[in-house]
Amino acid sequence: MEAVTRRLPFGLSRVVAPSLLGFALINGSTFAFDLLLLTLFRSVLHWPVPVAFTVAYLIAFALSFVLNRALNFRSHAPVGPQAALYAVAILINYLAFILGLGSGLAALGTQYHVSRLLAGLCEAVYMYSVMRWVIFRDTDGR
Repeated sequence: MEAVTRRLPFGLSRVVAPSLLGFALINGSTFAFDLLLLTLFRSVLHWPVPVAFTVAYLIAFALSFVLNRALNFRSHAPVGPQAALYAVAILINYLAFILGLGSGLAALGTQYHVSRLLAGLCEAVYMYSVMRWVIFRDTDGR
């Protein structure tokens, strides 16, 4: 990611941290996986929206933690405290953006994929900030 960010045009290399690019790639992939699971749980299995959101979310975020820890932030700190901080972060994220915003928009009539995408934009900003400056702070944003 460092090599890619060094080559960004228009002075973006001074603004975009390599960990932000790595986060975008990893979490973009896990978000797509989240949507795939959400579609399976809601449209195929006909689970209620909050249940489908919750199960898809938990699976995708577990994958995100493992990939970001190993590949993006390359953290060597003890995993236990990081996992505990991550659990608190995703609980806050879940309540505010998934159930609050995502399910709220769906309850107001927004198509569930659209409501999940809007919630996803908000959670991306929050989760990157928490991962970089709280959970994986031992890596200085590498």
